Amino acid sequence: MTIATLLWSAADAHPERTAVRTADRTVSYAQLRARASAVAAALVAARVEPGERVAILLPNGVDAAAAIYGVAAAGAVFTVVNWLSRPRQVEQILAVTGARVLLTTRAWDGLQPRRLESVTPCWYIEELSVGPRSDPVPRTAEQLAQLCFTSGSTGAPKGVMVTQGNLLAGIGTVQRFLGVEATDRIASLLPFSFVYGLNQLNLSIATGATLDVIDPTLAVDTVEAVIGRECTMLAAVPPLWGQLLAVPGFARAAASLRVLTCAGGRLPPDRVRALRSALPAARLFLMYGLTEVFRSTYLPPDEVDAHPDSMGYAVPGSRVEVLRDDGTVCAAGEIGELAHAGPTVALGYWQDPDGTARVFREREDADGIRARWVFSGDLVRRDEEGRLYYVGRRDRMIKTLGYRVSPDEVTDAIHASGLVTDAAVTTEPDPARGARIVAHVVLRPEATLDALRRWCGAELPRHLLPARWTMHAQLPRNASGKHDLVHLERGDP
Repeated sequence: MTIATLLWSAADAHPERTAVRTADRTVSYAQLRARASAVAAALVAARVEPGERVAILLPNGVDAAAAIYGVAAAGAVFTVVNWLSRPRQVEQILAVTGARVLLTTRAWDGLQPRRLESVTPCWYIEELSVGPRSDPVPRTAEQLAQLCFTSGSTGAPKGVMVTQGNLLAGIGTVQRFLGVEATDRIASLLPFSFVYGLNQLNLSIATGATLDVIDPTLAVDTVEAVIGRECTMLAAVPPLWGQLLAVPGFARAAASLRVLTCAGGRLPPDRVRALRSALPAARLFLMYGLTEVFRSTYLPPDEVDAHPDSMGYAVPGSRVEVLRDDGTVCAAGEIGELAHAGPTVALGYWQDPDGTARVFREREDADGIRARWVFSGDLVRRDEEGRLYYVGRRDRMIKTLGYRVSPDEVTDAIHASGLVTDAAVTTEPDPARGARIVAHVVLRPEATLDALRRWCGAELPRHLLPARWTMHAQLPRNASGKHDLVHLERGDP
């Protein structure tokens, strides 16, 4: 079994069932396979060899899905480039990956100041004709399937080498606890360039469900689309959940939604409670993951109300530990670095042996089992019952006034005021404090900054109080929908 044979098998099992649906286009499993087969045949005819890299620059939808499975069926390695990328960003990825072909659409050329033909051949997806069916090139579980670039929310993106086995294991892991069924209609708001968004596509194809691709640009339109298409599953990153919750009438989505998931960052407890209040019948899964392993932990829905600040337990089939700097396991309540071992652990970083050696390390656990572990750089703690709690990035802990402060401690308090719709925290140098906490907020229409400062002054100790406040109409996001902290720290307009 490979990532490509998922689609081929699904098309054999239920050819007429709807595979992918957008606002203006719907395709069955048989039709999607035919489009993917055309992509694969064109690549093979062009002598693109198994293992070669092919870049995909398409908006989420039918063509992007066909391109992903078509490249995989040709035995090549796909890299999905976010559709919102500018030419310079695309050129950088093409240069790093050495992709011989860029699969895109003439619509992208029309939106950009310059074309990319000088960098690598551009193939336009709408010009590939459907021909005779071609079956996927055989690949093993250990062979490379994808180069997935990290979101770059806290630094430069890195190309993660993902195998066929990693992708298949990620599908099986999530399916085991989400319980996706063929009758589900999965709302797709997240880009396929993001591991969270790609897994939604793969999970949908693997289970015979329908992927409903929705443009998340305007939250009110997103909510109306989820309601109108009667979606049963909805996934979002924390900033997007905040936008959806602010839409009047969001609770009407309760008529069809049965599963909600959140990953890509920590959802503040007040947002968790608001989501549970708006959609009380839906099962909410709070999850944690990173590109290098896809998914590490999840909190079962029946524990969310009692522990809204927890990231849960290790996902099925994987091991997660909280480790001290010397590699020993932390006691309950002690803060340490999260490390992960299991079938979703990627091969490493593309053309970066030093970075790979720092993050992907051989380790023997307490049971004497030796395996490759990913050291996440995230600080967490475990309670007496085994639940994990996110503390912060090791490299983003704030040292101020003699204390080590997690940015989430500050943003949780800001959100709890009820006066903001969004918030993020960065720092700037301060010789007297060590670092100065800077709060970036989007105020509710009726709120004032003075009221927010007074509320935080009454609720927070001095070392947690922001030294500077910045108001925004909206906070910048990166391609994955997360807060762009690098952008905020630079103060870019």
